[in-house]
Amino acid sequence: MKIKRQGNKPIASLSLDLDNVWSFLKNQGAPGWETFPSYLDIAVPRFLDIFQQWDLTITVFIVGQDAALEKNTKALQAIAIAGHEIGNHSFYHDPWLHLYSEDEIEQEVALAEQHIKRVTHQHPIGFRGPGYSFSPAVLKVLARRGYEYDASTFPTFLGPIARAYYLMTCKLSKEERKKREALFGGFKEGLQPLKPYQWHMGKDRLTEIPVTTMPIFKVPIHFSYIMYLSTFSSEVALLYLRIALWLCKLTHVEPSLLFHPTDFVSQEDVPELSFFPGMSLPTYKKLAIVNKSLELISSQFNVLTVGQHAKSVASARQLPVLVPQKR
Repeated sequence: MKIKRQGNKPIASLSLDLDNVWSFLKNQGAPGWETFPSYLDIAVPRFLDIFQQWDLTITVFIVGQDAALEKNTKALQAIAIAGHEIGNHSFYHDPWLHLYSEDEIEQEVALAEQHIKRVTHQHPIGFRGPGYSFSPAVLKVLARRGYEYDASTFPTFLGPIARAYYLMTCKLSKEERKKREALFGGFKEGLQPLKPYQWHMGKDRLTEIPVTTMPIFKVPIHFSYIMYLSTFSSEVALLYLRIALWLCKLTHVEPSLLFHPTDFVSQEDVPELSFFPGMSLPTYKKLAIVNKSLELISSQFNVLTVGQHAKSVASARQLPVLVPQKR
């Protein structure tokens, strides 16, 4: 994998978690998810068009269940044909993956791999857990299956607040709520490193590329959060992003930033997701914010896929080593 560098710019990586309509509905406890409704035919062409204009290739983490359905084949193949790296985002997109046994995780990862490879003709080398869920067992399975990196950690102190808001707005049974008790992690997640490191699991090691949060403050800077702030003021939202990028450069954090398909659609396109933060923002405004964000990032950083990011940091320096602990 050749890494193109432009001048002396620091590196950054971009990724897209290709969560679909059904996964949002399922996690919300809303009816109708069992038919696997999809907006990939709307969101993916918009995503591909914008990133082609900026001549950027990124990592797209695909949910195996979507790859298993023929109706999504055209959209998923288009992503691979455009040259984007394909990552594994689990099969069922259950954010309580950290509660699975090692055998269950093995089945989940392998089944997603099977369908993702069949459709995109790429074998994933990177993984991101749904809802940033991971565990020592997840990491062990990934290392055993030959993955080169994980990108599931989300270093923020706001996990408990996000979980409280989620549980307040969803419609779930007591049993389903129990599964989500550790969703988004605890305050201790904010103590996790922002810079890449290696997980050490006996003889196995796995590079970790954290989803970047704002240095020092550890608040989210992924683009769904930028879209939410833009419902109040797009100028303030973009200023927030500028400050975050400035802090990344100041603290020598090479950011790995995250998109979702909801950053390319609005409730005009998908009325059933009107409950999701930022969906009231019109589509044309969202696409303008994506374009401005890419301008800010690409002017200051050499943009890579997450896989390229992982290879770059692993070859350039000795990474800190951490031992995974149960959540």
